[in-house]
Amino acid sequence: MRTLVSLLLVFVATACAYDRSYEEARRMLSEGQPLEGLAKLEQAVKDNPRNTTYRAALIRERERVAAAFVMQGDASLKASNLDLAAAQFKEAKRIDPDGFRSNAGLQEVERARRHAERIKEAEAAFEQKDFAGAESILRAVLAENPYHSKARELLRKVVETTVAAEPPPTLKTPYKKPITLEFRDAQIRTVFEMLSKTSGINFVFDRDVKPDAKITIFVRNTTLDDVLKLILTTNQLDRKVLNDNSVLIYPNTPAKQKDYRDLVVRSFYLANADVKQASAMVKAMMKTQDVFIDEKLNLLVVKDTPDVVRLTDQLVRTLDLAEPEVMLEVEILEVARTRLQEIGIRYPGSVNLQGQGTATGGTTASTIPIDSPMIFTTANPALVFNLRASVGTTNLLANPRIRVKNKEKARIHIGDKVPVFTSTATANVGVSTSVSYLDVGLKLDVESQVFLQDEVAIKIGLEVSNIIETITVATGTGSTVAYRLGTRNANTVLQLRDGETQILAGLISDEDRRSSQRIPGLGDLPMLSRIFGSSLDNRAKTEVVLMITPRIVRNLMRPEGVQAEVPVGTDNYPGLPPLRIGKTAPGSLALAAPRTTGGGPAQETVRDVPTAAATPLVLGVTAPERAQGEFAVEVSIPPVVPTRAARVDLQFDPKQLQAVDPVAAMPGKASVNFTGEASSRSVRFKVLPGATGAAAITVTDVEVVDRDGFAIDVTAPPPVSVKLGN
Repeated sequence: MRTLVSLLLVFVATACAYDRSYEEARRMLSEGQPLEGLAKLEQAVKDNPRNTTYRAALIRERERVAAAFVMQGDASLKASNLDLAAAQFKEAKRIDPDGFRSNAGLQEVERARRHAERIKEAEAAFEQKDFAGAESILRAVLAENPYHSKARELLRKVVETTVAAEPPPTLKTPYKKPITLEFRDAQIRTVFEMLSKTSGINFVFDRDVKPDAKITIFVRNTTLDDVLKLILTTNQLDRKVLNDNSVLIYPNTPAKQKDYRDLVVRSFYLANADVKQASAMVKAMMKTQDVFIDEKLNLLVVKDTPDVVRLTDQLVRTLDLAEPEVMLEVEILEVARTRLQEIGIRYPGSVNLQGQGTATGGTTASTIPIDSPMIFTTANPALVFNLRASVGTTNLLANPRIRVKNKEKARIHIGDKVPVFTSTATANVGVSTSVSYLDVGLKLDVESQVFLQDEVAIKIGLEVSNIIETITVATGTGSTVAYRLGTRNANTVLQLRDGETQILAGLISDEDRRSSQRIPGLGDLPMLSRIFGSSLDNRAKTEVVLMITPRIVRNLMRPEGVQAEVPVGTDNYPGLPPLRIGKTAPGSLALAAPRTTGGGPAQETVRDVPTAAATPLVLGVTAPERAQGEFAVEVSIPPVVPTRAARVDLQFDPKQLQAVDPVAAMPGKASVNFTGEASSRSVRFKVLPGATGAAAITVTDVEVVDRDGFAIDVTAPPPVSVKLGN
């Protein structure tokens, strides 16, 4: 017996120790100590391997903790924290060695590290302008991971830079020089011949250009670019730049435009706008017919001239905007108070006098003899004593939050769906019963519109209903259940500021009902009304209060880089740049119109080119070879043409120098202003402590205006270098 008792005590103590380990493990797991809790569970299973409860808990918690570490690893991997992600995936693998998600995560970390090294190589190649090598590396990375955001962004930069590195051909500097033309009824080819001889630009004519076309033009001090635009536009011609000194002239007709105008294709991936609306807008505004859409990808592809495609980009960016959204915080409070009191004695409403008939077949005979005895009958029970009083209070609070897009409807229903059964007799089938549901409770319909001034217009429809009475209607085939509902409705439209709370109150229902049943005469006595009658007092009062607060989650943001008014060309040629003549300085090349003497043929004359136009003006910048402390840099304008104002911008290293007079507007940049006829000014610089080596001072911009307000073309000199120190 002693041995059995000892063994029993040892068994009980061991079981209690196991239970303590299990409970401690559960406590650690609930307190956010997963590793310690798993260790306790493993120890409990090791001490009691036959306990299925412990083993099931260990398997369950092991999978849960491993899954948590895998989720943390995925988040760290997404944040590009590869070391932390690897540690978390390894911990998940240690907890659950057979888990495939941890192994896949470790492989993903290794691939991300390899891709990071390849991205660095691509960035280095991009900095060295090896665009082909960078593109090859990036496409290899995207072949393994098409959603690599950094690789996609860098590839976009490489492609854009590659396109920008090969710009379309433009004419060289003489194309921007000012000229003066005076021609009257001259042949257009003669005018182009004189322009070619003077400017050195080659003009090639299409065979359909009319050789006998006449032109009359009088322009002074206008650039060759603007003059060429005027001549081509007024004679229904167009141009195509072949290289830096060659231009093709052809008729501006649809057939020739198809032959000579360069086209480009661009794809627009829309994030928010409907691709069908974008396509309709592009076709209507830009007259573009070559448009392709893909509704699955929300893709818009446009083929047209570069000018039209650039304008299309402006239009698409104004349309592809995220819709505004608003969070509606709604708080609905319904307070109901009821009071019921029924006191008194309820007497029978009628007393019957009838004779005792002969019972036949268990029923009373409908006819009785005249001499049969008479008895009084009444309902059972004859008297009912009513002593009932009840008081109730109901508070219903609903606080939903709903997020809704601009001009979209949202609906909130808090209540019940009450079934309504209807029985219908049909031929050859019998009676069929159908059920429909009736919404009872609180229903709120809202429609919001967000304005740019952070205001929200809200259209509200509130309905509060409850069941007052259940009505059962008997029919030939059964019965139909219906309900009598009490309802309160409120509809309004209001406009609130962001975060402003509006209270809608006053939906009050106050019902007071009083009824009594009493014996006539006796029940009318003031002191005996409770004895000879029964009274019922029923009072119910409910009130509904609605509070709504709009909070704008996202308002309409105007696209950046889009002009308010964008020139779109003409009706016949969308995308054509506006025809403008720029303001230039005097003293330019002059071509005279043909002059006739007597009956001789007309001769073209060319005026002499002034020195100012033939020799470019170069800004003068002089500085000492070596300087310490403070030194001066002299800036001078060549005194060829009297000036009215000028401005020169200088750039330098802010770590070496500091502009003292005039003071630099921002570090590393100083502006020198000339007024009147001043042709030179000095700029004082201070050598910063510790600055050594050579400091470069570069002219970044020059603007010179003569007395008449015309701009003078002045060329910036090469940078000057000043050695700092002794």
